Amino acid sequence: MSNERPEVRRTIDELGPWFHNLHLGSAGQTVPDHPFGDFPAFKWREMEPFVPEDLQGRSALDIGCNAGFYSFELAKRGADVLAIDSSDHYLRQASWAATELELADRVEFRRMQVYDLARLDRAFDLVLFLGVLYHLRYPLLALDLVSRKAAGTLVLQTLTMPGDEVEENTSLPKINERDALRSAGWPSMAFIEEAMADDPTNWWVPNHACILSMLRSCGLKVVHRPGHEIYVCEPDPKVQRVRPDEDEYRAATGLRP
Repeated sequence: MSNERPEVRRTIDELGPWFHNLHLGSAGQTVPDHPFGDFPAFKWREMEPFVPEDLQGRSALDIGCNAGFYSFELAKRGADVLAIDSSDHYLRQASWAATELELADRVEFRRMQVYDLARLDRAFDLVLFLGVLYHLRYPLLALDLVSRKAAGTLVLQTLTMPGDEVEENTSLPKINERDALRSAGWPSMAFIEEAMADDPTNWWVPNHACILSMLRSCGLKVVHRPGHEIYVCEPDPKVQRVRPDEDEYRAATGLRP
């Protein structure tokens, strides 16, 4: 027999539709019949071993927090979490769930785009950038912004093209020697002009080699791959964080005087 409280189920239904299946104890689950299964809990289980169990005194940023599943998992470990999303719908869900889970004092929710991070004057011990990159019109700019907010660990999850091939030499000595660009391991990104899976915000599908190259270009190195399409990264001390294209970055973000 279910212990679900009827009044809470009514609130869940009123706040729907949900994309995150949150487990709310006696309140039940938000999407028990999720088409992906118990999502995103099964994704969290893949990356969980690479997140410290004790996050007391540490700061975390959850970009594209949706209904807050990952933010709540970090808060349960003691992190002070800033959770951002561009959707008022998801932020309403997350704020309500935070109170239901008694985590509202650990998670701050803000309506922000990833590009708004340019004007956020702080960095974080842990940054989650999950399921967002391929929805963005300007993915490399976004990754530049995110990398500058990751003082410690960045966990990236993104849709990718099939294949794990990586071309080691991605330098073209001559402009007319472009056949190499067609090799399976060349860093590439497919552009979706119309829509994919009925979602018009699915703009890009990079290959694995492209993800590695983009991360390197942003001063990050991959230290773990806990699951399919998941990359655990850290700042690479061998790479300058202020690059020769800094002026372009500052112009694109409105930071140039």
